[in-house]
Amino acid sequence: MRKLFQTIAVLALLFFGQELKAQSPFSFDFHGFVNPHYYADSRSVVGGREDMMLFYPKPIVLDSNGNDINDGWQANMLAITARLNMRIKGPDMLGASTSAFIEGDFTGATDPTIDNLRLRHAYLTLDWKRHKLIVGQYWYAMVVHEIMPMTNPLNMGAPFHCYARQPQVRYSYLPTGNLEILGVAQWQLDNMSQGLLDGAPARSTFFARHSMVPELNAQLRYFTDKFLFGAALNAKTIQPVVNTKNVAAVHNLHTSLTYSLFGKAILGPITLKAQTLLNNSLYEGCSLGGYLLIPGENGDYTTRDWHFNTVWLDVERNSGHWRPGIFMGYAKRGTIIDPTEDLMTFFIFGRGDSIKQLWRVQPRLTYSTLKGLSFTAEAEYTKACYITNAGDSPVANLRLSLSVVYQF
Repeated sequence: MRKLFQTIAVLALLFFGQELKAQSPFSFDFHGFVNPHYYADSRSVVGGREDMMLFYPKPIVLDSNGNDINDGWQANMLAITARLNMRIKGPDMLGASTSAFIEGDFTGATDPTIDNLRLRHAYLTLDWKRHKLIVGQYWYAMVVHEIMPMTNPLNMGAPFHCYARQPQVRYSYLPTGNLEILGVAQWQLDNMSQGLLDGAPARSTFFARHSMVPELNAQLRYFTDKFLFGAALNAKTIQPVVNTKNVAAVHNLHTSLTYSLFGKAILGPITLKAQTLLNNSLYEGCSLGGYLLIPGENGDYTTRDWHFNTVWLDVERNSGHWRPGIFMGYAKRGTIIDPTEDLMTFFIFGRGDSIKQLWRVQPRLTYSTLKGLSFTAEAEYTKACYITNAGDSPVANLRLSLSVVYQF
């Protein structure tokens, strides 16, 4: 019944769009796409949304006969990334041009709600030319959408590149025509932190909400029509332990810092995009890293970050019918947990805690009709080296995918 109401609401919005245009000082522009996607994996993977969003292959796990239960091909097809959006252009207000953007798809907010309508973006923009304010749900600040890899699956380069959206206030200032200073304060919704909630490991917005400190991001960018270079600093503060039944519980905070350099260059028909990250605990951004929570006496605890050093490069042809491209990513664990420590006394939160290094090579070929219809074939080879008691244990997955996009 909920899906039916959602569908009726979307259809009604589209149906009355033309009437709204005629009777309002606001203009409404509707767009979207349909994107059926087939994919096959040579191994079980760690991912989301029926593993359409692939992070890395699962480690070796042997059954009673010594066979690896995670080895073997499997395939699926989904169309959940079908998308509808509406851009609203309004009259000038407060000396600024005004606009808003609303977008949804059908991937659901969590794995159990897959196929449900999900809010992707919902933000308003006030633009004073040298100053710009964006308020609402928009790209997670460590997602530099101008350099986003143009890979075909849902992960868009994750976990090497972040991929998430958060409610936020984003302010940018352009002191010159080529320099931008950007500041973001953001909160959580779909992408939540991990911690101890009433004594049990959990994913929840409580850990960020109880800290009373939004996730903060500062960026400096230099750009031209064909070039972009920037640096970013991200600070995330959470309260790792939340006890909703004991107001006298310890309320220590934990702050993780992430640094990034990123760039983009358009060299004739070729577009180059790249980024390097020192990511401490970017779990909420669908990336790598995390923290250790070490309980102490009298309900006290200490925390310690573990991080990855990450670099990726995306190259593609940006014109013509045939558009080959390739994504390459590498991540190396920068903090190794001492195996002599008693891990049974730790809580390990984050993504990739048992991985020493991770790399991916992902070539693709797109044929575009240049009229909104395109077809893409892609191969995605991801190799992870796991840390085990017996030493390093490498595993790899090959994903083969085919998709079609119809934009309108």
